[in-house]
Amino acid sequence: MTGVVSRAVLLVGVVLLTAQMCGCTAYVGGDDGFSVELIHRDHSVKSPFYDPSLTPHGRMLAAARRSTRRASALACSYAAATGTGSPDGGVAEVISIPPLDFLMYVNIGLPPTRMLAFADTGSDLLWVKCSNNGTADLPKAAGGAPPRVVFNPSKSSTFGRVDCHSGTCHAFTGTGVSCDAKSNCKYVYSYLDGSETSGVLSTETLTFDDAPGGCVGCRDRPQLQVAGFNFGCSTSTKGDFTGDGLVGLSDGDFSLANQLGAATSIGRRFSYCLVPSFVNTPSILNFGARAAVTEPSAATTPLLHSDIAACLTIGLESVRIGDRSFMLPQPPRIIVDSGTTLAWLVKELLDPMVNELTRNIKLRRVKSPDEEIPICYDVSGVGETAFGRSVSEVKLGLEGSGVVTLKAENTFVMLQEGTMCMTLGEAHKEDGGMIWGSIAQQNMHIGIDLDKRTATFASVDCATSYQWPSPPASSL
Repeated sequence: MTGVVSRAVLLVGVVLLTAQMCGCTAYVGGDDGFSVELIHRDHSVKSPFYDPSLTPHGRMLAAARRSTRRASALACSYAAATGTGSPDGGVAEVISIPPLDFLMYVNIGLPPTRMLAFADTGSDLLWVKCSNNGTADLPKAAGGAPPRVVFNPSKSSTFGRVDCHSGTCHAFTGTGVSCDAKSNCKYVYSYLDGSETSGVLSTETLTFDDAPGGCVGCRDRPQLQVAGFNFGCSTSTKGDFTGDGLVGLSDGDFSLANQLGAATSIGRRFSYCLVPSFVNTPSILNFGARAAVTEPSAATTPLLHSDIAACLTIGLESVRIGDRSFMLPQPPRIIVDSGTTLAWLVKELLDPMVNELTRNIKLRRVKSPDEEIPICYDVSGVGETAFGRSVSEVKLGLEGSGVVTLKAENTFVMLQEGTMCMTLGEAHKEDGGMIWGSIAQQNMHIGIDLDKRTATFASVDCATSYQWPSPPASSL
């Protein structure tokens, strides 16, 4: 009984801290929550990074190569601030790294500035690129990236800065506080590939349009508007940050879901449904009641508590392919990461899975277009559909007895014309956990409930089964 009371007291304390951190008020245009479009950076023509000169397979190969770089740096240790203090602010090292796959729109300030930021389940801070003191712009992004939008705080009537002596600043920096000459809370957010963003922790009004692109003919789409939202106003970046910013969707205190839950009645939950890469239909991200995963095939598993504050982590108890089951002596943890394209598994699990998956494939092995993805087959004579029928389904046994099925589209992808390659790779020894990447998440409705501490997975056809919410009658 003492343990139950202690956990209850701890939960109340966390809720009170989150509410204090946000200090938000909100107008919600509907009790069922809201939805936004997820834009794939390579495959969607709506993306500013879309390259029309590449074939669909070339775009997939580019995404796979980004995944390799991300996984090699994804050592899952979420370090706290240095605590020593520095002119640049406390440092929080997070597991995520910049090469991400999906973008979403967010409106910052009043009047709102519409910005296209990367959505990331592997980090917790929402930050955008800001002009320095409302005047100076950031240096041009490297790598030929398209022009970006930069938020100018001086043009917003609702912009504020977090005081460096506040509980909010201490909550972000962990053990240390860094102040500038005006007592503002300065921060540095470092990533494991050496990239970083730094600036001033600030507050602002955020506005989310409901289902952009899915409300044809609407004069006024429902909106969610949140005041006093804590975000990073970034005045300096180092590394490959090509978007307008980043939206953290992880389990951390500053994540979008946690702050929305403190500010509104929609709760701390979200869901998403990723369409296959070659399908010309948008993926979707839901918040509130719309995030409920109620499909008949739904399997629920606990979100695991750990020192990895920026990871959405679950337990994997078994893997079954055909009539064979594979289990490790110690049930491993796996990170659900939308920003990693491939799935990365420890060698002890990967090797028997590969042997079983390839046992019934009688086609000729061919050289892979990427050395990190070595197992490829020539399907030019049979086609992708026929090849898929020869690939066994993978049954993932999750902690709590839930089972999720991976089909051929989740374990193989065409990286060049006529060449199908396995999307499972070996996790590097320095990585702290395995990664469930976005290809293995395609055609699944995945719900994350931070209130109930659960993750739910259901196999669906995301392009047809999960539709954009209908607009309210009054807006037609």
